[in-house]
Amino acid sequence: MNMKIYVFLLLILSCFIGFSQGNDTDKDELYKNYREDQFYASVTYNLLNNKPDNVSQSGFSSGFHLGFIRDMPINEKRNFAIGLGLGISTNSYNQNLSILKENNAINYSIIDESEINVSKNKFTTYLVEVPLEIRWRTSTATDYNFWRIYSGFKIGYLLYNSTKFKSDEGDEKLSNLDDFNELQYGLTLSAGYGTWNFHVYYGLNSIFDRSAKLNNNTIDMKSFKLGLMFYIL
Repeated sequence: MNMKIYVFLLLILSCFIGFSQGNDTDKDELYKNYREDQFYASVTYNLLNNKPDNVSQSGFSSGFHLGFIRDMPINEKRNFAIGLGLGISTNSYNQNLSILKENNAINYSIIDESEINVSKNKFTTYLVEVPLEIRWRTSTATDYNFWRIYSGFKIGYLLYNSTKFKSDEGDEKLSNLDDFNELQYGLTLSAGYGTWNFHVYYGLNSIFDRSAKLNNNTIDMKSFKLGLMFYIL
């Protein structure tokens, strides 16, 4: 690291310290106009809704979510706001629906565990997400531990998808399948006190598009996520 970088970092640190050590008038103005701008991180257990007959989940299907939300208060007490954010997430789903490529076509079938020993079968999605929230909390400009209820809507754009199949008869990995919906959206709710918050996501549209079929029927599975949300000021 050369001297220019050291000088640059020192200037940033000096500006930050100078801002944080403003006079009382500056602080009063800040308190009047504070926002709950927050980084967020979430860990979820991912379930599948509206599964086709004989499709079941196994193991732990996890989701990891990270992003930032801009807070825009809409009342004088500034405890009621609209939040708009940007984030990324990765979501895995362990289940018994095999997704294999045969004769240059994607084939969907139910794994018969009496005929084949499968050690892993899952698909994973990677999304960039835009959460929109209506936010209520008991916070003030100086109180960082408070009750909150944040409800809203989240839309995600699929950046990448993959499948992984491992069995005694062979392994197969696929990626960037066209059968996944590029847009995935649903309702969200986060509620709790302080750092620890319960979080739920209820998907409104299918993970797969209409080209994905099992026994000539569309696979209309939707995502349902339960977990913990952590907000970092």
